Amino acid sequence: MIDLRSDTLTKPCAEMIKAMAAATVGDDVFGEDPTVNELESFAANYFGKEAALFCSSGTQTNQIAINVHVQPGGEVICHEESHVYKYEGGGIARNSGASVRLLRGDRGRITAAEIEKYMNPIHDVHFPLTQLVSIEDTANRGGGAVYDFNEILKIKEVCLANKLPLHLDGARLMNALAVNGIDEKVYCAPFDSISVCLSKGLGAPIGSILLGSADFIVKARRVRKVFGGGMRQAGFIAAGGLFALKYNVDRLIHDHSHAKLLEIGLKKCDWVADIMPVETNIVVILLKEPNKRDDLIQALAQHGIKVIAFGPGMIRMVTHLHITKEDIDFVCNAITQIDLS
Repeated sequence: MIDLRSDTLTKPCAEMIKAMAAATVGDDVFGEDPTVNELESFAANYFGKEAALFCSSGTQTNQIAINVHVQPGGEVICHEESHVYKYEGGGIARNSGASVRLLRGDRGRITAAEIEKYMNPIHDVHFPLTQLVSIEDTANRGGGAVYDFNEILKIKEVCLANKLPLHLDGARLMNALAVNGIDEKVYCAPFDSISVCLSKGLGAPIGSILLGSADFIVKARRVRKVFGGGMRQAGFIAAGGLFALKYNVDRLIHDHSHAKLLEIGLKKCDWVADIMPVETNIVVILLKEPNKRDDLIQALAQHGIKVIAFGPGMIRMVTHLHITKEDIDFVCNAITQIDLS
């Protein structure tokens, strides 16, 4: 099967498995796992932050960050299609007792002007206090859309003026950086907390990193424990994340080029109404006949191709390190044989 459902499907390569098997481990809850400590130190330095915390998933890093930043009864500003709101099981309400202000934005991205417009008045007791701004880069529901860094700087100015922390759900941050070419430390400087997934395009089997100030990470470590996220001999999986950050970043451009080839091939299909602009490794297709979505998924499966439904009349394809140029050529040939009439 050629599996284009998600880049979370990646499995460790032989070299990564070797690094994981050879990892030196200890009890991470006691802070005594040397490989976890090495990963956290390496990631903090790599992204230009004071400290880092290794967690089991991007949902966990996002939810920990929100819990540290927001008090019960507060409000989080984010895009209406953002992962922290849409795909984390209602965690903002359940874990932190907070509400959300959902902005429409553009392809998963919001602007400084929108944020400023929808912040709640601090002296009106009818409204929850706006306590956090969260953005997602790349934006999954926006077809892997990349933020304009100048807009991020404007958002930061609004946050500073209103004494609000700024969180980045950077599940696919490395894909964004591969496009915009901005230095990691420069890009990450405006954010008070950052979540980076190691288990998507970077190919590690498990884990995400949460980044921030030393004081923030001390608080985050306590929340991780409360959320049941304390791990013991976690160095075996941390070694995979360390390998991913060291060796699997530069290759992301190949995933992007493969996605562009898919876009070109799909534009030739008469059953495609539109394709979200392809910037990174995500291709989102809108069908001319929305009710044919499941028929298309089944037709692709008959050719040995797996994709995922992404909403009414929508299909998502995601390229990753297991997808080769030959796979893309096969898919582009297969889709020409599909008739949805």
